Amino acid sequence: MFDHLFSDGYDDLAEGQDFYINKDGYRVMTESFLVRRGYCCSNGCLNCPYDPRAQKGNRKLRPEVAKKYKG
Repeated sequence: MFDHLFSDGYDDLAEGQDFYINKDGYRVMTESFLVRRGYCCSNGCLNCPYDPRAQKGNRKLRPEVAKKYKG
């Protein structure tokens, strides 16, 4: 639905791994993608792994997320 908005840098993402399409047709980024990206964009992502959420540039993972991706 909105794929034309993701033309620079998003073409090589894998559906199911980096994002999924919700029932309204929006691309929802996964927690693992957001962790790999390494910072918060402050858009209030549904799967935001950062604490506090939606704070631009934040790099501090929530404790349970940090444990999951440690290593």
